[in-house]
Amino acid sequence: MLIPINTEIKQQIMKLVFATNNKNKILEVQQLLPESIEIISLESIGCFEEIPETANTIEENAIMKANYITENYGYDCFADDTGLEVDALNGEPGVFSARYAGEQRNSDDNMNKVLEALADKSNRKAQFKTVIALNLNGKQHLFTGIARGEITINKTGNEGFGYDPIFKPEGYEHTFAQLSLKEKGAISHRGKAMKQLITFLKN
Repeated sequence: MLIPINTEIKQQIMKLVFATNNKNKILEVQQLLPESIEIISLESIGCFEEIPETANTIEENAIMKANYITENYGYDCFADDTGLEVDALNGEPGVFSARYAGEQRNSDDNMNKVLEALADKSNRKAQFKTVIALNLNGKQHLFTGIARGEITINKTGNEGFGYDPIFKPEGYEHTFAQLSLKEKGAISHRGKAMKQLITFLKN
């Protein structure tokens, strides 16, 4: 008599804290992750304070945020930091992207400041840069994603967040704010960095 063999293997779920309170980032990242990786929110670990991000580079900010959670809460985690780097503005706003127009961190104010600064510029090339810092099993790993494109003349689109309405990625006629989460995730800076992170975790 043949005994049926159960070939179904239950997939083990890896749980990682994502060190951000930005709900838009969480939505973007969640749709990129496979079912085998589950995000734990800062709220779930009892972290309600604002995590410091006062470093001078995007890389250092990502590291600072990841280390804050590991050192203060003891969890393996990952954190990201992103900046918009505009050629004609010597790489600004860069690490100061979130508060480019002031500590109120208003996206419209930030976009308006960029558009005003480029009003008399013919070079509108720019790139988004995301760095993810992963703290796992006592070691730290960095992953970088870059999306190149240009700054548009006007704001267009209602999707996304931050500078998405004024950034048109290379090869596209639409801004990030006109793309769905899935479309943006396939080509975006954060999407590229997340793919590297996911590949690393799977291996």
